[in-house]
This record gives sequence, C-alpha cells and structure tokens, in this order.
Amino acid sequence: MEPSLTAAELTLLGLLVEQPRHGYQLEAVIAERGMREWTEVGFSSIYYLLTKLRERGLIEQVEGSADPGDKRRKVFGATAEGRRACAAAAEEAIAELHPLFPRVLVGLANRPAVDHDRLLDALERRARALAERIAEVTRAEAAGPAAPEFVRAIFDYSLSQLRAEQAWLDRYRASLGDARQNGGSQRMAPYDVKKDLKALYAPRNTAWEVIDVPAQQFLAVDGTGNPNTAPAYAAAVEALYAVAYTLKFAAKSTAEGGDFVVGPLEGLWWAEKPEAFTDRAKDTWNWTMLISLPDRITEQMIDDARQVALAKKRLPTIDRVRRLTLHEGPSAQLLHLGPYDDEAPALHDLHHAYLPAHSLRPTHKHHEIYLGDPRRTAPEKLRTVLRQPVGPAAAP
Repeated sequence: MEPSLTAAELTLLGLLVEQPRHGYQLEAVIAERGMREWTEVGFSSIYYLLTKLRERGLIEQVEGSADPGDKRRKVFGATAEGRRACAAAAEEAIAELHPLFPRVLVGLANRPAVDHDRLLDALERRARALAERIAEVTRAEAAGPAAPEFVRAIFDYSLSQLRAEQAWLDRYRASLGDARQNGGSQRMAPYDVKKDLKALYAPRNTAWEVIDVPAQQFLAVDGTGNPNTAPAYAAAVEALYAVAYTLKFAAKSTAEGGDFVVGPLEGLWWAEKPEAFTDRAKDTWNWTMLISLPDRITEQMIDDARQVALAKKRLPTIDRVRRLTLHEGPSAQLLHLGPYDDEAPALHDLHHAYLPAHSLRPTHKHHEIYLGDPRRTAPEKLRTVLRQPVGPAAAP
C-alpha cells in the first residue's frame, strides 16, 4: 500500500503543485499565509521533507527560478504523480473528519484534582493566549497581499475555530462564577437587535399592523438592479458583512460589553414606477442594503473597520459602505412567510386596501428584513419582515 502523506508533507507538496519554489520561497509563503498556525513545518525541516518527497517521486528539481540571480538554490516542482497524490490526499483531508485530541480535554478530565482558584487562573491564561493568537492570525491575514480564495478560506477557518473556543471558554468561565472576565466583571451578553427590538425583528402578525419604529443606525450600501443577477448586489452584501464582522470583533476586544450579534440583512427598495414591485420588474429596482448597528458604534469605528476590512478582503465595494441613520416612525408591518417573489399580493393589499381603509399614505421607502438565509432555507420557509413607513393621508 502506498504510504500516506503527513500533514507537513502534504503542505509542502501542495505549495509545489501551486508553482515551483525553492526552500526559502517555501518558508516565505508558509510565514505569509500563517500556515504554522495549523501545521508543523519548521524552516529546519523543509529540506528534510523535500528530500522525502523527492525520494518518493512526488517532486523533482526543475529549471528556472523566481530568483534567477541565485543559481545555488534548487527549485523543485511537483511531478505528475505528485499532483495526483496531492489531489487525492487533499480531497480526503477535506471530506473526512479526523479526531482531535487537544490537551485541554486531558486537563478537563482531571479537573477534580485542580483547586478552584488555580483552575480560574489557568482558564484566564488560556483566554489571554486565545486572544493573542486571534490577533496574530488577524494581523497575518491583513498584512499579506491579495490572497486567492482558498487561502482566505484557510484564514477564515482558523479564525472561526479560535473564536468558537473563545466563546466556549467564556461560557465555561461564567458557569464557574469567574468574575474576572472582561476586566473584573461578568461578561455582558452581546447586544442582539433581534432580541432587543423584538417588535421589529420578531413579529408574529401576518396581516398589516402599524407599529412605531424608533431611530436606528445601519451600515448601508446603495445600488440598482436585479438582486438575483446583478453583480453589484452580491458585492454590496459581501462588503456589508465584511465591515460588520470587523466592527463586531473590534468592539468585542476594546470595550466592556461592546460585543454585538451581527444583525440580519435588510434592504430599502424603491423604483421610479411603484408597479415595478408588484410586476417584479427587478432590473429597475433601486436598493440600499443594510445591517443594523448598536447605537454605541461611532463614525470613527466604522471608518476604522472599513479600512481594516478593505485591507483584508480587497473588495472595492467596501469603500462605499457608509453609516445611515433612519427614523421611520409609524410603519405598517407584517411577517411574510414564503418565497420573496410571493410578496406581490401582500404589497398590493397594502397599497390598494389597507392604507386607503386607514387613511394612510407611504412616507418613506419600502423596508424589508430577511430573517432566513435563502442559501440554506427552503423558499416556502423563508421569513421576511415587510415594512412601509406611513403618515396621514392628505385631506380630500
């Protein structure tokens, strides 16, 4: 049976499948992409691993170099067999769950042997180490040049794992009554707009009702076109989330109680001809896509987050993300259940029955809040808040 590739061997082989490199170039890429956060490839072991891969016929010395001025450095590239072995091993690594045995689990298994105060001290040291590791990975991601999709996915995966452990650690310390979290007091629950403004984000009425909407601030991006097909729409949504999550983690790390749950995607919609919505003439739609923010988020915080997100994601649309304050006041609102394209009857009823019957008129743009993810939710189970700010109709 052909021997399997170790994680270190597969890492180097993959970099040589990507393009021929010599040892110093491999070391530079490993450092640049933060690869030592998830694989054990020391500089001193690179040439030993290259020798092993070469002996197995997976790589070979090739002509040419990205550093042609230094003929002493041997450049290696993957052989055809190396490419095949890399693809097979990478596919297996992606598809299969491999058990992990973190030492923290061994420590927890022996929890009864540890004094309570010493346990809290150990957990505090772990929390500091996690925060430092997250900062290191975030800096490595932001400092590197524009990275291909698979490299961004590696950074995202690494950070998601670290943040998941951070969330677990917060819960565990709270369950032990550790009052030293977050500078000496119990950590406050993150602000969650869906819980704090339930009437706006968790309505149950499926028929139109008028509610009073308080002032809120948002991240916003403007655009025009069919949300299903316009590249500008997808770019706007990606930019919004990039800035929102950058703000979230910045707020969490710099202020007590500053963390918040990133809210659902929202949108303001309008067109030159109102019937464009009931007729579903989507190419003529104008929109401002939104994500709500806590009041404590300042313009400077948004500007800082925009710069960090732009450096990390290289998305030009991030430059167009702006702060927007809305105070919609009295608004007709309902919870729509089902596909977005089935909203037309409810909107027709609003404008041709409900508003005239209650002597009301539209005062601002149509507002929608998307409580389900269309990528993961069956169309018939989608939940959308439909909202129309209103005021008294003009006297006849």
